[in-house]
Amino acid sequence: MKTHYYVLVGLMVALFTIPSQAQTENEIKDSLYIQEVENPKLRPKILHAEPLYIDLIRDLGARKGEKEWNVGFGLTDANSHDEYTTLVEYEWAPIDRLGLEIELPFSFYYPLANDVQAPNSKLNGLKLAAQYSFLVSEKYKTSLAIGYIHEFEMTEFKNYDNDRFFKGNLYNPFFVVAKRWGDNFHTLLYTGPIFEHNFSENSWHTNYQINSNFHYMIPGTRNFIGIEFNKEINHNNDFDMTIRPQMRVGIAENLMVGIVTGIPVNRENERFSSFLRLIYELSHNKKH
Repeated sequence: MKTHYYVLVGLMVALFTIPSQAQTENEIKDSLYIQEVENPKLRPKILHAEPLYIDLIRDLGARKGEKEWNVGFGLTDANSHDEYTTLVEYEWAPIDRLGLEIELPFSFYYPLANDVQAPNSKLNGLKLAAQYSFLVSEKYKTSLAIGYIHEFEMTEFKNYDNDRFFKGNLYNPFFVVAKRWGDNFHTLLYTGPIFEHNFSENSWHTNYQINSNFHYMIPGTRNFIGIEFNKEINHNNDFDMTIRPQMRVGIAENLMVGIVTGIPVNRENERFSSFLRLIYELSHNKKH
């Protein structure tokens, strides 16, 4: 009987101890990762989970020397045709708290029927962007930033023979506020107007975007799951919203992959979409 008693007690201790040990181990890993990002020997920076579809120019509170490559691939069902997108972007921080970015986004179209006219494939434009974190509060685990994106819109590939490369400009100032709640819950708001200038028509249009995000970082990892709500009000006062569940998984020390699904609330222009982002962080000197 005593033997059975000791075995039972041992099993109960193991049952309650193992999850506790796993939880403690994850808490330690969380603390170490947060400490690595929020190194007290360097200028303050808060760890935030950032969206994968409408991504930021650089980490909020970026530190001098940080560099990152992104490659993205997307597929959208636009009712009458499929749109395949790809992008290449490079972002870096020349000084503390300032992030810069260069991006080349491409779109390729494929009609779903022989009698359907799909848009022409193109390099969408050359995007140049800057973002400055003007507030980083360690006490409230909050960061605030302003930024600006300028896109030189380009014409379709077929028009290059006519010496027409650029068809307009997009001017996009924006504001970002992010807060971490505890160690694992993250919220972020990204918002601002987009002013579009079309050269051939000499016309101007204004859209307004409001992108709200919620993420949960998996304990003991850099992985997260979350959701983006990408909302836009166009110049005709038409409201569109796409809900984008997403996840990020680390596959190496400096390499991560983000997977996004797009679910439009109103399906008048498009149906479901998917997007994949590869994120490669270049090592940098942390002694500055």
